[in-house]
Amino acid sequence: QVQLVESGGGLVQAGGSLRLSCAASGNIFSLNVMAWYRQAPGKQREFVAAITSGGSTMYADSVKGRFTISRDNAKNTVYLQMNSLKPEDTAVYYCNKRPAMHYWGKGTLVTVSS
Repeated sequence: QVQLVESGGGLVQAGGSLRLSCAASGNIFSLNVMAWYRQAPGKQREFVAAITSGGSTMYADSVKGRFTISRDNAKNTVYLQMNSLKPEDTAVYYCNKRPAMHYWGKGTLVTVSS
């Protein structure tokens, strides 16, 4: 069964931090590149960060130096540590493979107040 469950979002002031988690079913997680994406109100979903099964990472320029992606292969879980948050980081955050599947979880809402 395909499953992606994101959690950890919330309301935070600018400059604050949040840690997102995504639990994925094993058939998704396995040896795949896992990634975080986000969709701000009125905008298209965009790539945020990705990590290979071996731990190599890549980031969108807008979050480089502020966000850190990691994964626990034993728990089929991927994380996103977000520091120095800005109001423009406000969005619903999703995890998925990269490239993404057609199936998406419900996401987790991150709201950054100024």
